[in-house]
Amino acid sequence: MTRPVSRSVVLETPHQMRLVAGEVPRPGRGEALVRVSAAGVCGSDRELYEGTRPEGFRSYPIVPGHEWSGIVEATGPGTDPDLTGSPVVGEGYRNCQICERCREGDTNLCTTGYDETGFTQPGAFADHLVLPARLLHPLPPGTDLRAAALLEPAAVAVAAVLRTAIRPGERVAVVGGGTLGLLAVQVLAAYSPAELLVVEPRVGRTAPARGSGATGLSTPEEAAALGPAFDVVVETAGVRGSARSAAEMLRRGGRLVLAGIPGGPSEGLPPSLIVEGQLSVGSVFGAPSAAWLHTVRMFRAGLLRPGLLISHELELADFEEALKLVAEGHDDDGVDVGKVLLRPESDPQ
Repeated sequence: MTRPVSRSVVLETPHQMRLVAGEVPRPGRGEALVRVSAAGVCGSDRELYEGTRPEGFRSYPIVPGHEWSGIVEATGPGTDPDLTGSPVVGEGYRNCQICERCREGDTNLCTTGYDETGFTQPGAFADHLVLPARLLHPLPPGTDLRAAALLEPAAVAVAAVLRTAIRPGERVAVVGGGTLGLLAVQVLAAYSPAELLVVEPRVGRTAPARGSGATGLSTPEEAAALGPAFDVVVETAGVRGSARSAAEMLRRGGRLVLAGIPGGPSEGLPPSLIVEGQLSVGSVFGAPSAAWLHTVRMFRAGLLRPGLLISHELELADFEEALKLVAEGHDDDGVDVGKVLLRPESDPQ
């Protein structure tokens, strides 16, 4: 009798990737075994591959993949067996639940140290994933698991929007038209803003921006000419100068939330710009459990439509090709790259 096989993309070191086949892992106490349906490829996965992700926020060898969806195949001792068969997504941070930050609800800031699926723990670029069952968020039967794979970045977008304390009727801008930015647009649209502008140099992002609820798209140069006109700005681009440009779009007394993490040298926000404008500046690092709960509820209610952002779907063995698409921003046919998925279940067994 042939034993079931489970495959994983393993990064031994930067630029050294292998597709490894082995036995299906078994869940331990309090854990669940998930059959991965889809996993999103993120810029941070590219950082892992290239070795540019900061030390302390990655380990090698590692199975990447922190954006995912799947179906529970088995549960370990001490785990509710009724989870078996459920479509799920799951939080990435392996928080302790007992430190002061965790007790305050900031589970993404656990003081025991950074520990996250796909960076320091085996991730979802695999047929199977094992993780603590307490991190799972069950979804309704028949859920589009292809779209649900984007609920991890959606939770970050929700965390950022909650930090803005947005009110209906305000003028809002999102700097960055990538996956995180357009998910933030979808969340913000639910608050009925008077204006919801996306600032993005790629004019090819106009259609997905408007499909996500934006009232318009401007290039950074066009946005700069608008002057300080916005009540709220969410910055998701994480590129050189984008934080300052976002702050300069705010009216006096406006609110800025930074969600993009620069991958290289960045320019600081001048204290004079913040103080003289009496700006409120916040930030998010990942998403706490409360933001995840909010995200899943919005998804179930149809207020989040992350499937709109998916442009390419590849097999596990095509991990390096997926990274190339993310890096170049277009495929060989010139098609604009949105979110790229790896689909383990689409591979021949």
